[in-house]
Amino acid sequence: METRVTRDKQTAETIAIQALSFIASDVDLMNRFVGVTGIEPSQIRSAARAPGFLAGVLDFILAHEPTLIAFSQAADLDPANVERARQALPNGSDDYDRSI
Repeated sequence: METRVTRDKQTAETIAIQALSFIASDVDLMNRFVGVTGIEPSQIRSAARAPGFLAGVLDFILAHEPTLIAFSQAADLDPANVERARQALPNGSDDYDRSI
């Protein structure tokens, strides 16, 4: 079970990193992300190391259906997989194992 949880977390982190790249590639989307999060573009690299940041990236994507659909298409993912990825990250579900 631990291997599956670890793999799911790694997959979720990979999807979140893809989402962050997707956001960064679109000026309007990046401006909205900065406005919503309060994180300056120059702070993103250091913020990305903070627990919960990648979960926040997926929260941002999931909060706006057109953005979710556009990201899912760009990443060739089913939108439901983005939601599952979010659940595998910190505070994503009640089943999240914080010891990982």
